[in-house]
Amino acid sequence: MKSSAPFLPLFALLCGPTLWAAPPSLSDRGKLLDRVAAIVNDGVVLQSELEEQSNIIMQRMKQQGLELPPTVVLHQQVIERLVLQEIQMQKAKRGGISINDENLNQALSDIATRNNISLKDLPNTLSQQGVNYSEYRETVRREMTLQVLRQRDVIQRINISPRELEQFLEKQKSRPSELNEYNLSHILVAVPQEASPQQLDEAARRAQDVSLRAHQGEDFAKLAVAYSNSQTALEGGALGWRKGPEIPTVLADLVIKLKAGEVSEPLRTPSGYHIVRLNEIRGADQATIIEQSHARHILLKTSEIQDDATVEQRLTAVRERISKGEEFAGLAKTLSEDPGSAAEGGDLGWTSPGTFVPEFDKVMNTLAENELSQPFRSQYGWHIIQLLGRRKIDNSDEMRRQRGFVQLRESKSDEETELWLRRLRDEAYVEIKG
Repeated sequence: MKSSAPFLPLFALLCGPTLWAAPPSLSDRGKLLDRVAAIVNDGVVLQSELEEQSNIIMQRMKQQGLELPPTVVLHQQVIERLVLQEIQMQKAKRGGISINDENLNQALSDIATRNNISLKDLPNTLSQQGVNYSEYRETVRREMTLQVLRQRDVIQRINISPRELEQFLEKQKSRPSELNEYNLSHILVAVPQEASPQQLDEAARRAQDVSLRAHQGEDFAKLAVAYSNSQTALEGGALGWRKGPEIPTVLADLVIKLKAGEVSEPLRTPSGYHIVRLNEIRGADQATIIEQSHARHILLKTSEIQDDATVEQRLTAVRERISKGEEFAGLAKTLSEDPGSAAEGGDLGWTSPGTFVPEFDKVMNTLAENELSQPFRSQYGWHIIQLLGRRKIDNSDEMRRQRGFVQLRESKSDEETELWLRRLRDEAYVEIKG
């Protein structure tokens, strides 16, 4: 759900716990402060929560210019949402899921940064929007809790087989990427609706001739002005920048086969013969050249017996032995305390940027080939590194596979989440009051 307020879209304010200011007293002995709107297992949803969330949603709909549903319908929708949230929060509590203040403050800091303010200014900014900071903190904490629960119980349990991924990637090859923008020009050699065989042959010959001249380097825009029957003929056939899904279906099959600067062969459709020139491509699906590093290291850790100074001194001595000709791999196998690489002589293989912690990457990136680093400390202990080589590779295929996996998982997650919520709802005891 969207809102013009800058904070609401980031963590939807679905369940504010504040009490509703109640109507006049029902007796001489007290006032009604709140009442139960629904019983959910061993918990409740309060009327104040129902009223508050209904008001928030009504304000949001008004801001978006949407017609408000009848109050009874709105309340039914909101109470069902609050019931589902209460069921999930109860499940998270039983599962030991909680968000500590440190993680909560980091999330709030991220929210403040995205809104171009500091964390210390967040309470005042929220106050100006009529939002209580303490309540907002708990709303964010609750939303984070639900995210962790869904990640654990739904997302992590979604399986995508290698065959599914390969089939998905194969389908993607037949359509322009939604991550890219394509600058296109187009020529249409039209065919009359009830064309005679002679007219069809003439149109085919003309299209083939135009395509050949374009392939030979003749200006595509001039050919479009002279021969195209498309609405864009006077613009030199220019279709401009189009994202993958925005490209007309009839042209998408041509575009996907082209590289920038190439012209397609004529494609016959009921309307005539289409010729496309792919002028440029821009976006995330371009070739991605990255520099990989091949390194090996020896890791020594501190302990109650060996402090930082002692371990650093030991590594300095090891480095000296390697500099004098002793084999790095042999020393790594006997001395390194990195269980992942010690058996391989400290070899870390070819790795991409960001694979290691920043302290490790920083030192490794300063080394020349075969150079040994001085001992340095990271969160894992003390290291020395030897850089074995660097190379540049096209990482596009790997990135496409990663994106494909994420897209497949996301496409499944909506349906799986809905099924999961239905199961939770069916298994819960829920009694709606009134």
